[in-house]
Amino acid sequence: MKKAWYAAVVLMLCYALSYVDRQILSLLVPFIKADLKINDTLVGLLQGFSFAVFYAIMGLPLGRVADSTNRRNLISICIAFWSIFTSGCAIARSYTTLFLARMGVGIGEAGLNPASFSILSDLFPKERLGAALSVFYIGQLLGSSLALIVGGTAVQAVTRQPEMTLPILGTMASWRVTFVILGLPGLLFALLVFTVKEPIRKNLARTAAGVTKLSVADTFTEIRSRWQSVVGISVGFVFQAACNYAFTAWVPTYFLRAHGWNIGQTGRALGFLILPFGGLGLYLGGWLSERWQKRGMIDAPLLVAIPCAIGILLFLVPAMLMPSAEWSLALIGPGFFFLVLPMGTAGAALQLIFPNQVRAQVSALYLFLLNLGGLTLGPLMPGVFADYVFRDPKMIGAGISVTMAASGVLMLVIILATRRPYRKHYLQMNP
Repeated sequence: MKKAWYAAVVLMLCYALSYVDRQILSLLVPFIKADLKINDTLVGLLQGFSFAVFYAIMGLPLGRVADSTNRRNLISICIAFWSIFTSGCAIARSYTTLFLARMGVGIGEAGLNPASFSILSDLFPKERLGAALSVFYIGQLLGSSLALIVGGTAVQAVTRQPEMTLPILGTMASWRVTFVILGLPGLLFALLVFTVKEPIRKNLARTAAGVTKLSVADTFTEIRSRWQSVVGISVGFVFQAACNYAFTAWVPTYFLRAHGWNIGQTGRALGFLILPFGGLGLYLGGWLSERWQKRGMIDAPLLVAIPCAIGILLFLVPAMLMPSAEWSLALIGPGFFFLVLPMGTAGAALQLIFPNQVRAQVSALYLFLLNLGGLTLGPLMPGVFADYVFRDPKMIGAGISVTMAASGVLMLVIILATRRPYRKHYLQMNP
């Protein structure tokens, strides 16, 4: 099991890197708006849709590649690709070119999760897969925290002077240098992945002719036979993702606008909250799933979503409406704990009801729906509410609250409705 956990940690670090590259944009909102002369709605599209559209779409063919080729090598190529485009954001001179550069980041990152899910499902027994994927998702928290703590401090320091001069690239606005700094370490991470051994594929399905390599038609047959679980889990967790991405995209800006904090102060406060509360939430989510499964609750990976939805409504929704920064932070900590509870178990739920040759592709389909919905709606809706409903940039907190309230209720309803078909599909795969 040592090799399995080592692989989980390496993949977690790669996921952390990817999340640093995503999250840092939320700290640069004031500079991007001033430089490119855009409003909150366009910033929301830049943070979400520009990344999500190709992140979601490219995940489908890359999932197919992961199910039929060396998954470790695919991950390494994807890391190098998104790192190059992250650095490329520095030289984007218009909203359109920055939008396109963010699309490139999304294309590269699209291959990481489906291939990682598939690798971990071959390294861990089914009752421990939820815990393993929770460790993998710690990368999201680590990446967010590093972006907020280190990135916030670095942005605050770098932007004290309007422009900087770099070798080859020449003179550019200081906020652009951040993208160069973040993109370069990715090439080292691309090499680190080669310390993970490609595992032997397990639980292979066979066609009627006894062939283990499934055609595209066979793959669709497998997915179609479990469509209620796939749609229920995917759409249900679209709304969990919408809460998550609304938080990461706009909460730093909320503290800047509503409470007058600076970037460094905001990044450190949020970063030091996210890592401990989020890490504890992911650990407890994986632990609960494993414990409930051992007790015979076969839909345990879905059940973890119920306290998540309740916690969002009780803590995160009012957190953005508090009159003081201290009260907001007091609610954000426990709120984020509940928000991340099911992030690892959601991916495990799908892995447990499909044969090996379909796992990366169904993960890609899940991530397609999750990110096209969650990564678009989460960053977009708070900005839309601030621009067109409240018509006040300082009301971004109210926009976040409305987005989270609606998303939390919808997630709870959909996940509860998915429990019955999921139990049937689990028993078909694990008689």
